[in-house]
Amino acid sequence: MSKMKQVYVCQHCGAIHNKWAGQCGDCQEWNSLVEELLPAVSKSSPRQQGYAGVSDSEVVSLANVGLQENMRLSTGFSELDRVLGGGLTVGSVVLLGGAPGIGKSTLLLAALCNLSQHQKVFYVTGEESLQQVSLRAHRLGLSQHELLLLAETDVEKILQKSKTLRPNIIVIDSIQTLFSADLSAAPGSVSQVRESAAKLVGYAKQNQVALFLVGHVTKEGSIAGPRVLEHMVDCVLYFEGANDSRFRILRAIKNRFGAVNELGVFAMMDTGLKEVSNPSAIFLANHDIPSPGSVIMATWEGSRPLLVEMQVLVDASSAPNVRRVCVGIDNNRLLMLLAVLHKHLGVVLYDQDVYLNIVGGFRVSETGADLAAILAAISSLKNAIVSREWIVFGEVGLSGEVRPVQGGQERIKEAAKQGFKHAIVPKGNVAGARFAEGIKIHAISHLSELQTILHDEKILTNQR
Repeated sequence: MSKMKQVYVCQHCGAIHNKWAGQCGDCQEWNSLVEELLPAVSKSSPRQQGYAGVSDSEVVSLANVGLQENMRLSTGFSELDRVLGGGLTVGSVVLLGGAPGIGKSTLLLAALCNLSQHQKVFYVTGEESLQQVSLRAHRLGLSQHELLLLAETDVEKILQKSKTLRPNIIVIDSIQTLFSADLSAAPGSVSQVRESAAKLVGYAKQNQVALFLVGHVTKEGSIAGPRVLEHMVDCVLYFEGANDSRFRILRAIKNRFGAVNELGVFAMMDTGLKEVSNPSAIFLANHDIPSPGSVIMATWEGSRPLLVEMQVLVDASSAPNVRRVCVGIDNNRLLMLLAVLHKHLGVVLYDQDVYLNIVGGFRVSETGADLAAILAAISSLKNAIVSREWIVFGEVGLSGEVRPVQGGQERIKEAAKQGFKHAIVPKGNVAGARFAEGIKIHAISHLSELQTILHDEKILTNQR
């Protein structure tokens, strides 16, 4: 029996300390060190690092490494396949996180039942009984004859069963419930999550098995457990959605086999999750109601454009310090745009409170929303309505220049498909591009040209 060593493990970052302290020296988190017993490592029999069971490797030249195309498996959901980069890659490890009740198990169960028609799928549940999983499958009307189930939390027993069954796809729901008999720590602790994940990932890589790991999230919204868990996997997906909305957004935070920030949209129905083929229509569901400060913009998510509504409210402030509040966009970005607006267009907002919101709980992380934010602020300040036929996108620099953004042609094509007649876009996105008929392009290179368009085209109409 191997000797055990008493250590203190940080439950926030996973750092190991020989002595207890009130604060972790690595992540500076307070009261996060927990006493655990780990197998002692000796020089005569060093503990193997990395993937479990990996034999000694040989040094080879990069030119001599054989190339082979990664095989893709369709999950039966085109939105999920899009987020994964075109389908589930054989031998990949996918970490799926999300809030409790968001629909992680529902989505995976439906996808696995589709995959089990052509692949050998092994579903391991550590949170639910087999009866609960079966009842969900019956409620969703899924074909479940070929899906293999196991209710187990011992990672060694799971690997033993996997070696016997030799499945093509393994799902662990969830990684926080597993434990390894080699450690004395409780399931869900940093040590157990890291050790269990390392063994599962090692088995998946050696045997070319596609592995799904379901992860819990903390109150901050990040996946619980050590940060190294996200580095060990090939793909990290987050399932998001507001409590008062039936729509769910699946976003790729990390993907070695596809685009990062790729987006998939689902709707939670009585019969399970259904794909949303036209996400722009969701975010524009109420855009026909005219109001000052409301502008439709074309944003870029992953590899496709989306049309969303941006709202800005400018109101006179009675407090000594004005307020700048953003929901769905970076607050510092708004502060910069307001300074640019004052410097280059002479619009004074230093005595006004400014509130910005992306409708539908959507979050925009790219710079293509700059021009829409400026136009919405002008619209709210003048209490004028922006015509519903106009779409806007473009990045704005500190000198007032309007810079081109990624996917300009695809954004305009999406706007034309949704019925928009005019588009204000950066001039750099127009050169050499061909656009759909029925939409008029207004290309600008500086904010001063935006002011000219507002005057000549009469985009803004006073609210009655």
